[in-house]
Amino acid sequence: MSEKLFSPYQFKGLQLNNRVVMAPMCQYSVTAKDGIPNDWHQVHYVSRAVGGTGLIVIEMTDVEPDGRITDNDLGIWSDEHIPAFAKLVDGMHAHGSKVAIQIAHAGRKAEDAKQPVAPSVVTFPGEDYREPRALTTEEVEAMVQKFADGVRRAVQAGVDAIELHGAHGYLIHQFHSKLMNHREDVYGQDLARFGVEIIRAVKKEMPEDMPLIMRISAVEYADGGYDIEHTLDVARAYQAAGVDIFHISSGGEGPAGQRKPGNYPGYQVPFARRFREELNVPVIAVGLLDDSALAQAVIGNGDADLVAVGRGMLRDPYWANHAALALGVSKDKAAIAEQYSRGY
Repeated sequence: MSEKLFSPYQFKGLQLNNRVVMAPMCQYSVTAKDGIPNDWHQVHYVSRAVGGTGLIVIEMTDVEPDGRITDNDLGIWSDEHIPAFAKLVDGMHAHGSKVAIQIAHAGRKAEDAKQPVAPSVVTFPGEDYREPRALTTEEVEAMVQKFADGVRRAVQAGVDAIELHGAHGYLIHQFHSKLMNHREDVYGQDLARFGVEIIRAVKKEMPEDMPLIMRISAVEYADGGYDIEHTLDVARAYQAAGVDIFHISSGGEGPAGQRKPGNYPGYQVPFARRFREELNVPVIAVGLLDDSALAQAVIGNGDADLVAVGRGMLRDPYWANHAALALGVSKDKAAIAEQYSRGY
């Protein structure tokens, strides 16, 4: 690849000014506990747009109240959520960023649900988690529609892309993991089926030129967890169903066993490159990629098409602008807001 971190990127109808992605990061800040974005979210997200981020992914937004990690999370289970999300998206668009939203359900990791739901009765380890109830086959089918309804609302709010959360031990991940899915119905016989049905359902709610992103855990770290060969097989089914871009993370299904996550800058990049090469699909790399030179190398080496930055953007809303300047992009091309230009 000859592309750089601050070269434009286009896929289908998504046109980005650069290849910097703000990773979805829960803020746990819905103080009214109604799932609706508030002033905190407006300031948090729009400031990253002012900071020059190419694509901002709104944090995990859940399709039903008991699908939230906590009651302070965002939700999109009602049409009443649409106006606040539309305001949020409009604010980011006004400063040049494109917007995706991560649609999800926490499943057995729903900490505030009176009784979480899951593919099977397998409790997440830890004192904060209750024993889940296994969804019936009919409830699984209804859950697919809840994802589709959530995506319809997000599209109405004006987002530029949809990301389904199939990573970090949440509901879609739970279904495609043999550690968490012990079902005997069709959703246990084919571990990819739940995700495939969601993908097909949400694609019907999306404009034809809008990309569908799937965040996926490439490997599990718990003893007995799957390896990347399993994930690639699942991802092939997801790709065939309609996923356009994969966002490659790892773990989240439980405490690490003998295999440990690297937890050093770039430790997940080889997973992203494997997906990109084997599936011939665009990928987003993520995982401690806060150093601008490292993020540049991920793009320049052909490891990924886009780089997601998380903690770096929590520390610095203007991470993208500062990275651009550090990499030698001229001040007039670094998307620095005119109001702030005297500071550079």
